[in-house]
Amino acid sequence: MTCPPTGLYGPEGILPARRTLRPQGKGRWQQLWDTPTLLWEAPRLGLDTAQGLELLSLLGALLALGALLLRPLRHPLVYLLLWAAYLSACQVGQVFLYFQWDSLLLETGFLAVLVAPLRQPPQGKQAPQGGSAGASPHEALPFWLVRWLLFRLMFASGVVKLTSRCPAWWGLTALTYHYETQCLPTPAAWLAHHLPVWLHKLGVVATFLIEIAVPPLFFAPIRRLRLAAFYSQVLLQVLIVITGNYNFFNLLTLVLTTALLDDQHLAAQPGHGRRKKMPTSWPKALLASLSLLLELAVCGLLAYGTVHCFGLEVDWQQRTIHSRTTFTFHQFSQWLKTVTLPTMWLGAASLTWELLAALWRWTQVRGWLQKLSAAVQLSIFGTATVSLFVISLVPYSYMEPGTHGRLWAGAHRLFGAVEHLQLANSYGLFRRMTGLGGRPEVVLEGSYDGHHWTEIEFMYKPGNVSRSPPVVVPHQPRLDWQMWFAALGPHTHSPWFTSLVLRLLQGKEPVIRLLQSHVARYPFHEQPPTYVRAQRYKYWFSQPGEQG
Repeated sequence: MTCPPTGLYGPEGILPARRTLRPQGKGRWQQLWDTPTLLWEAPRLGLDTAQGLELLSLLGALLALGALLLRPLRHPLVYLLLWAAYLSACQVGQVFLYFQWDSLLLETGFLAVLVAPLRQPPQGKQAPQGGSAGASPHEALPFWLVRWLLFRLMFASGVVKLTSRCPAWWGLTALTYHYETQCLPTPAAWLAHHLPVWLHKLGVVATFLIEIAVPPLFFAPIRRLRLAAFYSQVLLQVLIVITGNYNFFNLLTLVLTTALLDDQHLAAQPGHGRRKKMPTSWPKALLASLSLLLELAVCGLLAYGTVHCFGLEVDWQQRTIHSRTTFTFHQFSQWLKTVTLPTMWLGAASLTWELLAALWRWTQVRGWLQKLSAAVQLSIFGTATVSLFVISLVPYSYMEPGTHGRLWAGAHRLFGAVEHLQLANSYGLFRRMTGLGGRPEVVLEGSYDGHHWTEIEFMYKPGNVSRSPPVVVPHQPRLDWQMWFAALGPHTHSPWFTSLVLRLLQGKEPVIRLLQSHVARYPFHEQPPTYVRAQRYKYWFSQPGEQG
């Protein structure tokens, strides 16, 4: 969040927040349920909506920092307040808080309420071997939902690239455009852009492998397969962080990947791990051999599928690897129709196993009072986990309309009842590749006489061709991001853009600070321009050895 957010949402901002909260004669609680935001209470504190949002942003940031630094604040109630604060902001954030990672943060934030322990374990005490279940039987259940969320995020993000029929993804050429045309590239994006084309195409193949083929391994019963899936996801996210400014999205995704780890792996120290003893009894030896065979079979299947689906061929003479898509859109659609429902059953089977494991842990609790308390907690958290899983099936099935239509009607009703709380969302990042004929960029210019024009530069988005792209992770400059979307279509698709131009003509300082934090760097800081115009240009990365 931009703090203070007055440039976006203040009375003189681009999209004043007060316009979104207008009482419609409903009761207080009905109004709060229909539009769940704490900002309804701002007038009771003598604040307008924008001031309430500023206060909420500040308190939320302080509370989040406190939870990061102080163990006693890592409590479900604290995470509930943080989730409520961000949900409140999103209700009035309009187009500037309507990104998929905002939805992801809300869904993850609510899961944090369930994952956080009701009682903090003593400092230094380890959880039971083989999992992160902690002291209470139920604690592994909500943590499983984090793994399910990661699966939905990654699998859907891979699938939509192909269901969109984007020629760049189908032709495996998406990365030849991506680094140059993404919203806010980093300096490393220039280097990545000039890699050989065959390597770009191989990168697209690897992306499909990591996002579509690997995610089912999140639920594999074999630990090494889950760890391999973990490191593949980490590799993808780290490469995205290096080459693009995607704010907190990749960092949040990296947090989600920890659901694939266990305490044994987290506690391991490089160079200090003990060599695992070979099993001596024949049942354990047989199980270890079967696990190894299954691991080899999975790796072989992934390798064969990748070579077969993308026609990988090594050219020893040119020292390159050729690749092409060997399946059709119809074949992929049929495959997706075949696997979507089984992936839901895979999730249901994995959750059932977690429920049975939780029941087994409950039977090991000693003392009738402790057993009763554990039973109550297990009932509450088990019901919440199953309910959230059922709710999530509806947005997950959006990627395959046939499966969505056949889904249980009760799931649709349950999802519809809580949809406005954003407890479960649909995902699908980088659906289509933009800027195939050059990166479109809107450049604002101001003038006093209508003849001599001066460019109005932004702090983060490309404008001045002599300036290197910045690194702004984990911050998201909301206005700069929306300027990227505005360049992709006519101005009528971005109604907020007219408001931005109006505020610049009026010389509103809160809006100017969104463009330049130091007002003195704004070319019209002494007197607002008489005219403002917007021109659309095509940008390309400079070539090696070329000035730009």
